[in-house]
Amino acid sequence: MERNTLPASSRTAFPTPAPVRGRHRAARRSPLLPVSVSATAQMADVARRGAIAAAGSGLLISLVSAPAQAAPSTDVVSAKLDRTDLNALTAQARAAVAAAPVVTVAADAKLTTETAAVSVVSAEENEEYQAELAAEAEAAEAEAAAEAAAAAIPDSAAGSAVVSIAMRYLGVPYLWAGSTPAGFDCSGFTSYVYAQVGIDLPRTSSEQRYAGTVVSWTDAQPGDLIWSPGHIAIYAGDGMQIEAPVPGQTVRYSSIWQSSPTFIRVG
Repeated sequence: MERNTLPASSRTAFPTPAPVRGRHRAARRSPLLPVSVSATAQMADVARRGAIAAAGSGLLISLVSAPAQAAPSTDVVSAKLDRTDLNALTAQARAAVAAAPVVTVAADAKLTTETAAVSVVSAEENEEYQAELAAEAEAAEAEAAAEAAAAAIPDSAAGSAVVSIAMRYLGVPYLWAGSTPAGFDCSGFTSYVYAQVGIDLPRTSSEQRYAGTVVSWTDAQPGDLIWSPGHIAIYAGDGMQIEAPVPGQTVRYSSIWQSSPTFIRVG
């Protein structure tokens, strides 16, 4: 292929352009950059303060991202409100203390205390002590009853040691099979009284029926026994007797209620 060439005379001469230098566009600063830098700095400062506060309170915190740990503004306001309330309460407490009355004590005042000796006793000693108290109470009660009975002894029984002793136990409760001042049944009462004048009676009423000589009612004397089936008492004269009647009642001075009693003289 033939190249179409022009003769040198027909070529137009074009001037060679001058070299052009490239220009760099001036860097433009974004208007948001200062805001971003300031926000980041503030959030980092908040995180740093939080880390310092946590370290001061004994807590261990690992900060992964300072900006992500920034507390919301509502928490900061709440903390400020809490501190305000605390300051108000502290002020109220200080005012209450300041208004409270002041108690003064003389410089030469002395504090004295009373001391008492403490004694320790064994269980056995305590039981003995309680028994002594019970015996004393029983003796005092018996003495009071005796004094009251002595004033109530009928004239017809004057001089009867049995009646005098029997009257001491007025008010002692009836106790089945009882034969002490803690409680009497009918035959336990008569045997206890007669024992104090030196006469031993059989324990039961049926046995005491045959302990002496039977006498008529008209010949009966204070201190004789009064027997009826299942019961026995002490004659006090003038149609009266001293007896331990039935459960639920006490030794009493009462009229003879038996329809046909048997009088027995012992000794």
